[in-house]
Amino acid sequence: MFKSGQINIDDSFILAGPHTPLTELKNMLLQFHYVVVTTKKTHYTITNSELNVVESYADLKTIGLLLEELQWIPSTRLTLSEVESEVEWRRPVLIEDDERKHIIGILTASEWIRNLQVEKKKVTAYFHTLAETVNDAVTAVDQEGKVICWNTTAERTYEIKRENILGRKIGEYFQAEDIVLHRILNEGFPVRQAYHRPDNDTHVLINASPIIQDNTIIGGVATEQDITRIVRLNEELYASLPLHVHPEKPFSSIIGINPEIKQVLQIAQKTTSADIPVLLTGEPGSGKGMLAQAIHYGSSKKNESFLSVNCISVPSGLLEAELFGYQRKAFTEEEQVVQAGKLEQARGGTLFIIDIDRMPIDIQVKLSNYLEHQSFLRIGGSELVNAQTRIIASASPRIEKLVQEGNFHKDLYYQLTVIKIDIPPLSDRMEDIVELLQKFIREFTIKYKKPMPSIDPLVMTALINYDWPGNVRELRNVVERFILLNDGDIITIEHLPREIITSTQSLNTNSEAIHDEPSYKKEDESTKDESLMIEDALRKTYGNKSAAAKLLGISRGTLYNKIKEYGLD
Repeated sequence: MFKSGQINIDDSFILAGPHTPLTELKNMLLQFHYVVVTTKKTHYTITNSELNVVESYADLKTIGLLLEELQWIPSTRLTLSEVESEVEWRRPVLIEDDERKHIIGILTASEWIRNLQVEKKKVTAYFHTLAETVNDAVTAVDQEGKVICWNTTAERTYEIKRENILGRKIGEYFQAEDIVLHRILNEGFPVRQAYHRPDNDTHVLINASPIIQDNTIIGGVATEQDITRIVRLNEELYASLPLHVHPEKPFSSIIGINPEIKQVLQIAQKTTSADIPVLLTGEPGSGKGMLAQAIHYGSSKKNESFLSVNCISVPSGLLEAELFGYQRKAFTEEEQVVQAGKLEQARGGTLFIIDIDRMPIDIQVKLSNYLEHQSFLRIGGSELVNAQTRIIASASPRIEKLVQEGNFHKDLYYQLTVIKIDIPPLSDRMEDIVELLQKFIREFTIKYKKPMPSIDPLVMTALINYDWPGNVRELRNVVERFILLNDGDIITIEHLPREIITSTQSLNTNSEAIHDEPSYKKEDESTKDESLMIEDALRKTYGNKSAAAKLLGISRGTLYNKIKEYGLD
């Protein structure tokens, strides 16, 4: 006997022909487990346990006559890799080598069944180990809905012991409309990231798939991720969402002398009197949330709710419930478990939907229907909920491309863009940096109870020359950092983050390598009037001559002489 993989192949056999005498066959069966009779068309297998049959037909002279008399069933001839296919198991199977040149052994039905039992135990062990390894609650049912797997996480989530539910129908423990696996067994469609509340205190996301064999559903498996903690954290986060604008003078909180930002503010102020959707686009940190608050508090809805929902921080399966709410029947028809969504909670006020371009398409469609009809269905509900809530949404500048590619619902896009406001990045309005800087310094010196520091000219130059990929939010964070860390009366270059210092050093190195004389002279000779360049630098630095000199690449003394020369005082 030898083992090929997990299958025991019996190699105790001998070949014979149909003309072999029966007396010789008897001797062969006494020495070997099998005799394989080969003919031109097929092969037959005679086992040593069938010796009594051979002896009872001793009057037949040859093996061929015996096989013909008993209408012996031929054996299937396969390679080991082909055994998984449908096989005639009434006779032992002949196993060939991969080149199909030689028979290497015999495989019986009993050995194949033993091997399948071993494999079943192994697969079952893998499955149950996997079920216990994942953090989600795992449930598997057969085609009748009887539970065949219930892991430890499921025990904790639903407080039902494994021994109490295994072998029982899952419908004995949960209401039919709450059981996703029932739908899986009936319809055969997988479910992904479906939000569910099995009870008032538990929130889960469900992934479920039917188990299909030969085009027949034989069961289903579901994993349920407990997101109760995420929901609680999300509720705490948005319950304490800071107010970034002054409620009485909201637009005064937004600083900007740049023409583009001024136009943005003019458009936004005009939208306050109209109860229509607004779409704010811009890079992360450019101030979309602040502008949304200004629009709300500048409108007649300022005394009503201003709520927000973030399409990135909320799991996609939960997002629909966050927006539209959730409803399910309890154990009696009269009882209902109802959770109002943000659209309903903000009724009469404003809902700010952050990063709407990251919202799943199916929820986009539902939101589009709401904007058209001002009503919606809660998850699990059957009655329309009416809610007059203003929608302000934010998105990245790529949303137009998403619409063109078919990755954002076109109807929703056009419903939102009745008023579309594009907020310029900070890198396009560098003249606003000084005033923003002063505002944030005042804010954080008050917050951390520190004296107002002075700013080293090198710091001002570094801040003006930096690209600000994180926009106004990044600038605000940088100011908070150096106010918090500084214990002196002046902010120096050492108080800035490394990336800003590195960027400034790189800029200065390149400038020195290219220019043999002050940079303003080279540029003046080819592109601009020197006087205009100096005026522009002074405007960008709000008259700070040290910072303007650094920006121009000249000494402060040279700048003073040029100001006097051109009468720029």
